[in-house]
Amino acid sequence: MNKVSLLAIVSICFASVALAQGQPKSDVLSTSAGDLKITCIGHASLMFSFQGEIIHVDPCGKLTDYSKLPKADILVITHEHPDHLDPAAIKMIRTTNTAVVLTASCAEEVGGGIVMKNGTVQTVKGVRIEAVPAYNLIHKRNDGLPFHPKGVGNGYIITFGDRRIYIAGDTENTQEMKALKGIAVAFLPMNLPYTMTPAMVADAAKAFRPKILYPYHYGETDPSILRDLLKSDPQIEIRIRGMK
Repeated sequence: MNKVSLLAIVSICFASVALAQGQPKSDVLSTSAGDLKITCIGHASLMFSFQGEIIHVDPCGKLTDYSKLPKADILVITHEHPDHLDPAAIKMIRTTNTAVVLTASCAEEVGGGIVMKNGTVQTVKGVRIEAVPAYNLIHKRNDGLPFHPKGVGNGYIITFGDRRIYIAGDTENTQEMKALKGIAVAFLPMNLPYTMTPAMVADAAKAFRPKILYPYHYGETDPSILRDLLKSDPQIEIRIRGMK
């Protein structure tokens, strides 16, 4: 991604700094192995609490004060762009016991992690993590290259008890995404021009049918458009949170 595009992405991260003024709200989802606490920090940053362990996803220090959040037992990073990989935020939540799951490109900036390629599966501290390809189909930079080339970034499916949680990362509605099965909760990005339009998100959701859908990483896109597109499908519950 060129520097202009990177600055545009980072500005979105900066725009969400208001979330740092208060603790983000959490949702609780029951699983066969106990409750899963889902905290939508903002943009692409998430936190899960399950069986006494904390899993952070794509921490960005412009969204909240990570020094005030629990340390990470597992840290998951989807790709190397600065609104997903923030070394300062990582430093605040990483300990010597933190297991870091990341891509090869992220490993160039964050040492000591478990590198996962598209399509691979790892069990990390008892948690099953699957790496799903994350890439653009249509949206490209001015030089004709995709914002997110195939084979570089990951989405992840993290299994908590009997619940499969899909965090898509920066991607469009790929065939790999649409072929997913048994997804309880999906976080799908909707930030133009880097990821999906609301219609693309709706298309993907209708294909793999998550029980709960969080639009996230949506920038200036109005998430209520997605609700309208899926209003004829009440079996998919849409939860809109402050995830600009």
